[in-house]
Amino acid sequence: MPSDGPQADNGEMLERASRKKDPPRRVAVIAFPGVRFLDVVGPLEVFTVANEQADHYIARVATVAGRDVLTTTGNKLGSDLSLDDLQPHDIDTLLVAGSPNWELLLDADLVSHVERLAPGARRIVSVCTGSFALAAAGLLDGRRAATHWRHAQALARRFPEVEVDPDALFVRDGKVFTSAGIAAGMDLALALVEDDLGADAARTVAKVLVVFLQRPGGQSQFSTWTTAPVAKEQPLRRILDGVALNPAGHHTLEALAERANFSVRHISRLFEDHVGMTPATYVERVRIEAARSMLERGDETLTEVARRSGLGSVETMRRIFVREFGVPPGSYRSRFQTTGLSIPNGDVWPKMLDRVPVSPGHDPKVRVTG
Repeated sequence: MPSDGPQADNGEMLERASRKKDPPRRVAVIAFPGVRFLDVVGPLEVFTVANEQADHYIARVATVAGRDVLTTTGNKLGSDLSLDDLQPHDIDTLLVAGSPNWELLLDADLVSHVERLAPGARRIVSVCTGSFALAAAGLLDGRRAATHWRHAQALARRFPEVEVDPDALFVRDGKVFTSAGIAAGMDLALALVEDDLGADAARTVAKVLVVFLQRPGGQSQFSTWTTAPVAKEQPLRRILDGVALNPAGHHTLEALAERANFSVRHISRLFEDHVGMTPATYVERVRIEAARSMLERGDETLTEVARRSGLGSVETMRRIFVREFGVPPGSYRSRFQTTGLSIPNGDVWPKMLDRVPVSPGHDPKVRVTG
């Protein structure tokens, strides 16, 4: 109707006016020794750019005893205040940053502060493995949650009452927000800005930071398929190896059965018992992994990648990549192929690689939802 436009405009003006009168939202970012640097400064940068439009946020870094902390980059991160000085009613948003070593998030002092402060916060947020601290504080019980894909199985194993989504960039469940690793903390922070200030404000922040407002695809773009358990049956082991070595080969169920000198029913049962999937699913996963590897490391045409990986045609490969990774093969390659730059004399700082311990590897017996 003709009057809808002016009414809507007036409503938007009143909403913007009321937002301007709101006091700045107080964001407390919890950091600790060994924290991932970008988990802290990424969201802080999003809130800072949002403040260029108006004074919307007061974001501060809080640590145990107010001590500065050494981050994963080897740089020191200054603390604005001590967690002991924070009171629950002082916080709008409580954000727990993460670390490549999720065990740091189970520190008793850190978890106790999260338990104390969370009830008074309007919303509770974690970036990357910060979800482990939320889970240890009981804040994720019965909730769906995200974390870095490398640690999704560890979170599911350690806290079975949490419904872990290994592919989500971030998840909102009530007033609890959890995000995947590192740069996904900025994705989540943009979502928080949109929740607070509207889509236009979040879009402006994204443009200033030159990032996606809504990034296509999920974490499966960055992870690899969980390695199938080693089969104890030697004939089956040979079948699995044969598929992996020649993904473009003829690997129908009948062909695999004939190769192993088994019946179709018997080899199907062996796959279910020892691999945890059907032969067709295993073959497709091997082929997808082969295509991913070629796209990331080589310069073959999409037609050649589809042929050599066993996926057949470019169109078939496109459908599978969109289904599994949320993006077509060409987009996948543009995001993950090497830049072509190299360091002539090897790693500049080789000792940096083992300074921060990484959590234990995947357990293929642990299942996560999604």
